[in-house]
Amino acid sequence: MIINLDKLDYCASLKNLETISNKQNYKFIQGDICDSHFVKLLFETEKIDIVLHFAAQTHVDLSFVRAFEFTYVNVYGTHVLVSAAHEARVEKFIYVSTDEVYGGSLDKEFDESSPKQPTNPYASSKAEAECFVQSYWEQYKFPVVITRSSNVYGPHQYPEKVIPKFISLLQHNRKCCIHGSGLQKRNFLYATDVVEAFLTVLKKGKPGEIYNIGTNFEMSVLQLAKELIQLIKETNSESEMENWVDYVNDRPINDMRYPMKSEKIHGLGWRPKVPWEEGIKKTIEWYKENFDNWKNADKALEPFPAQPPFV
Repeated sequence: MIINLDKLDYCASLKNLETISNKQNYKFIQGDICDSHFVKLLFETEKIDIVLHFAAQTHVDLSFVRAFEFTYVNVYGTHVLVSAAHEARVEKFIYVSTDEVYGGSLDKEFDESSPKQPTNPYASSKAEAECFVQSYWEQYKFPVVITRSSNVYGPHQYPEKVIPKFISLLQHNRKCCIHGSGLQKRNFLYATDVVEAFLTVLKKGKPGEIYNIGTNFEMSVLQLAKELIQLIKETNSESEMENWVDYVNDRPINDMRYPMKSEKIHGLGWRPKVPWEEGIKKTIEWYKENFDNWKNADKALEPFPAQPPFV
């Protein structure tokens, strides 16, 4: 039995759940992890054995102007949830964090023991939430596991994130807006690969441990834009490609790379399987038909600085 708890914030859409909403072993509940009374009641009324905690404010650009909201949701909300889960004696609590807690690096690869050096409010809130989760293992031996993954892409993602944003802009005959030089590099994992990683951690992850979920596939934001222009606008001309790119002011700080070692989760039997060429084509096709899944999808395409792309 799977219970899906979601606040249905601006980036959510129940249309994303239509294929599973009628399944016997699935239940959707609208609610907020920051509501401690609601969360406590949920654990009292539902038989919950395992928690996978994905809920968060995640838009990095937004975190610079809404830092207090990010702290409240990501830190306080996590504390409410892990506290209630501990009280309910759940069997395993998986906290989904991010590679951004490490800060940026040009050459050194991060492993799970690398120090946390976040450089933006989003990453800082995730790092702080990790500390609360980890403290429940240290203090009570409550079986928590923390994951830190690379950027995830694929169908169903709200188009404020860089890949669906660029795809949707180009499909609406608008330019890709690029922060600064666009030379910042990111590692991209297809959604189904990340799902497999979470299932692996769910079954084999050891309590008290941290697992990087990474990929060696890396691409600059500028190269990403060019590849999407080639695929969607069907052109290889450099001059034509430049016509579909708009350079905008960079965010206050923009890490150049997040290189991670993932040998630890490889030891549990997981590795990414979906090649970039396959994943990106599936993603492009999905947004052709489903961009209107969100009532406010157009808002996500607003030009910088109202809604710059998150990477």
